[in-house]
Amino acid sequence: MTQDKAGYARILVKLSGEALMGSGDYGIDPAVIKRIAGELQEIRAMEVQVAVVIGGGNIFRGAGLARAGMDRVAADHMGMLATVMNALAMQDALEALGLHARVMSAIRINEVCEDYIRRRAVRHLEKGRVVIFAAGTGNPFFTTDTAAALRAIEISADILLKATKVDGVYSDDPARNPQAVHYAHLTFDKVLNDKLNVMDATAIVMCRDNHLPLRVFNLNNSGDLTRIVRGEAVGTAVTFD
Repeated sequence: MTQDKAGYARILVKLSGEALMGSGDYGIDPAVIKRIAGELQEIRAMEVQVAVVIGGGNIFRGAGLARAGMDRVAADHMGMLATVMNALAMQDALEALGLHARVMSAIRINEVCEDYIRRRAVRHLEKGRVVIFAAGTGNPFFTTDTAAALRAIEISADILLKATKVDGVYSDDPARNPQAVHYAHLTFDKVLNDKLNVMDATAIVMCRDNHLPLRVFNLNNSGDLTRIVRGEAVGTAVTFD
């Protein structure tokens, strides 16, 4: 594969922690993380710079713990640590394929990964390393969706790719409503006005106000991520107009 087959020079991929579970109820499915790492390897072979943000919902979800009665700040900090665990697992999977990867955390855990420093992150990308951003924004009350939008903007990514369990955005939950309409294209304003379940509102507003295009796709469809990077119309595109 060559650079002229890639539609983007630098991307950020947002993975949910739940995506790493596969068919399990908890933790990380080695087969799933190996497959995802393989797709990222294909993208790197196209000389595309790759950054990743991973959630922690397969281990801990701060908002859920808070609803169960735990202090929200403590719960969110636990969720941040879960994202670090997932990021280290992804780093290991990538390195097993011969790629160079760096985990950069928004909270200091110097024994296991680097601190997030924007200029250093960009330098890693320029050197061809996959950069995995962990610990969200480092602040409670902010989701990893918001962290993904923030990091994508900071590193000047060409697009934010949001991996989900369905093939794009629908007017309703397609698992419950077979009449739900699939959208091939949406504007950020429609997502906000119709309260479509794409990303949290803070992330959507950040993408809109900073002119960062978004594409939502099904991570379970093997090869879709690579096809998007080649410029194919996969999933749902969310743009400004």
